[in-house]
Amino acid sequence: MQLVDSHCHLDLEPLKGQGSAVIARALAAGVGRQVTICTRLERWPALRPLVESEPSLYAAIGVHPNESGGHPPFSVEDLLRLAEHPKVVGIGESGLDYHYDFAPRDQQAQSFRLHIEAARQSGLPLIVHAREADADMIAILRDESERNGVFPCVLHCFSSGQALAEAALALGHFISFSGILTFPKANELRQIFLSVPQDRILIETDSPYLAPVPKRGQPNEPAFVRYTAEVAAELLGMPLADFAALTQANFHRLFAKVPQ
Repeated sequence: MQLVDSHCHLDLEPLKGQGSAVIARALAAGVGRQVTICTRLERWPALRPLVESEPSLYAAIGVHPNESGGHPPFSVEDLLRLAEHPKVVGIGESGLDYHYDFAPRDQQAQSFRLHIEAARQSGLPLIVHAREADADMIAILRDESERNGVFPCVLHCFSSGQALAEAALALGHFISFSGILTFPKANELRQIFLSVPQDRILIETDSPYLAPVPKRGQPNEPAFVRYTAEVAAELLGMPLADFAALTQANFHRLFAKVPQ
């Protein structure tokens, strides 16, 4: 049985500098693939040695929406150039975050559209961050698909409403669920999870954030994706091994650059 953590941040505190040990614990827990997300382009040189040294670890590169306001200017070509690295398998994360509003909303949207075009041209999946921005997220995803063509995409750490889930699924996108799925008060999210076609489901940790039950209050790490998988499998009424096989197949279908 092999689980996949489709989204983690191994270059952020308190995981920063512990990458090899974190990966060893993930592998021991049956998490055979991990994707670490670089949220500012200039952080890639520091993260790159870890990604290159760990066979199970891959990366995505982009500018997080909360970073988009003060980030140095960048272009689609900059993203495409970085995506040529053999272990860079995704674009992002990018999107809209109206919870913190750390960056002006128009700058978030402009950055988001650059990432969409990079995903479209590279064929690599776009990793989307959406927080309290459902209406604008739906509008941009639909507008970009209708005007410029479809692109591969996953809405990561999904915590939005049913309307955004339905809009993303209608466009052919995937939806990834984090440890929030295990939280006692996340009944609405569990209902949304059950509405997602099984061939579009991914799971993740978003570590070091959002540790699942029973690890709440601890720094999250890829090994803990197993707890989310156990809850997800129970919701679907299937053995954990079957859910692991399902999400592994989904992962490789979306992240096609990762060898099987």
